[in-house]
Amino acid sequence: MNIRITSRKFKAKESLNNYIREEVKSLEKFYDQILDVKIVLSFTHLKDSIKNSEITLNIPGKIITVTTESDEFEKSIPMAIEKLRKQLSKIKTKRLTRPKK
Repeated sequence: MNIRITSRKFKAKESLNNYIREEVKSLEKFYDQILDVKIVLSFTHLKDSIKNSEITLNIPGKIITVTTESDEFEKSIPMAIEKLRKQLSKIKTKRLTRPKK
């Protein structure tokens, strides 16, 4: 799995990058065919300090995009990961229950 983290208009700390990588790697438990993950971190409003996290997941045949907003990246990343977990488990369930030819 290839993980790319982009931070717009600021420099992300190494600890934040490591935290994001660990959270994203936990998705392999739910779907083992993840090809590519792109994470974009940005500020929506500089005054209010609303932080926006966008995660794009590339799996065979689909691209899943999730966006969350919070006052801290440490809160918005787990919310996005939880949304992805639900979608991946739904996709995996559909794949397993589909009749084989």
